[in-house]
This record gives sequence, C-alpha cells and structure tokens, in this order.
Amino acid sequence: MITVAIQAGGSSSRMGTDKAFVELNGTPLIEHVIRRLAGLGDETLIVANQLQAYAHLGIRTVADAIPASGALVGLYSALAAAHGEAVLVVACDMPFLNRGLLEHLIQLAPQADLVVPFHQNQFEPLHALYKRQACLPALEESLQARDQRLVSFYPKVKVLTIDETELGRLDPSGFSFFNINTPRDLARAERLIADGAVVLD
Repeated sequence: MITVAIQAGGSSSRMGTDKAFVELNGTPLIEHVIRRLAGLGDETLIVANQLQAYAHLGIRTVADAIPASGALVGLYSALAAAHGEAVLVVACDMPFLNRGLLEHLIQLAPQADLVVPFHQNQFEPLHALYKRQACLPALEESLQARDQRLVSFYPKVKVLTIDETELGRLDPSGFSFFNINTPRDLARAERLIADGAVVLD
C-alpha cells in the first residue's frame, strides 16, 4: 500500500498568507498538487495545522504531532499517520510536479528505505519516498536529539539517491522542484505558464 502525503503545515511567513490556498492561474496551489498526484497512491493525506481549512477538499487531513515545530516534525507526522508502508511525500507549494518522476520514485521503493532526488547539489526531502518501518524510528531519534534538519536521519537508513543524470532524463526542465515561497516566486510561475514553459493539468 502506498500513501501520498502533502505537507501543508509550514508558516508561509515569506508569502504572508497560507501558501496552500494562494491561487496560481486561478486555482489554489494545493489543488494543482492534488491533481498531479491523482491515482498515484492507495490513499492521500494532508499534514496541516488548520484542519478545518482543508475540509472542503475531501482528503484526510492530520495535524502536526507538535504544532509549528518545523518540517522534520511535519515529515514525522506524515509517516506516523500513513496507512501505507511506502509514503510519497511532497510539499503543497510545488505545482509543477512531474508525473513520470513521481512514478519512478514509487517503482524504486523496494530498493531502499528512502528514495530521494539530489538536485542542484542538495537533497529534495519534500519530494521523496519513505518507508515507514525504517524511517519512523530514525526520525524519532533526530527529534529526541533536537536535530531539526530534514536530512539528519539519513545516515541511519538505506538511501537511494536519484542523481542529476537520471533527473535530467525524467524531468529535463527541473520544474518538479520549483516551489512557491514568495510573491516573486508566484509571479515567475505565472510567467512560466504564460510563456508555455509548463502546462498545467
């Protein structure tokens, strides 16, 4: 069983309002993400802090285990709430997710505890696939040690990295990892759509 988890528990401080509901091309960001993920898993869940705000989406929504405590707690909350052993985790502010790349992560799930892209010299932990059995205990250790880095528990699990060569084959534009944190990011996303660089579902 595969769970798809959308992380929407951030503070959105740089945007000034909840990013999940900021509109891109007339549609809230989180709805773009939901459309891109449709049918990929056996269940979909959202991790957020304002549960009622997401009720209209008809998707199970769970709160952070420790409210307003950062992305690592959000990741832990997603894995703890998931019914599936494999959990595909993405952020709510990534409207240009590439279906082929996401399917590739799922296909590689049997090979590791964590399948994660390595893009522009950094891991993309909010665009990765996790195994609950191995990752939850490792995450708990990091939280107990108060190490809030999303990559803090990587040495404790088997990690399979998707390198730039493979990413270039699956998603040549790299727009999978384009996330919208600020009004400037939103304006750029609108330009990409207007110029035809990306096509929305």
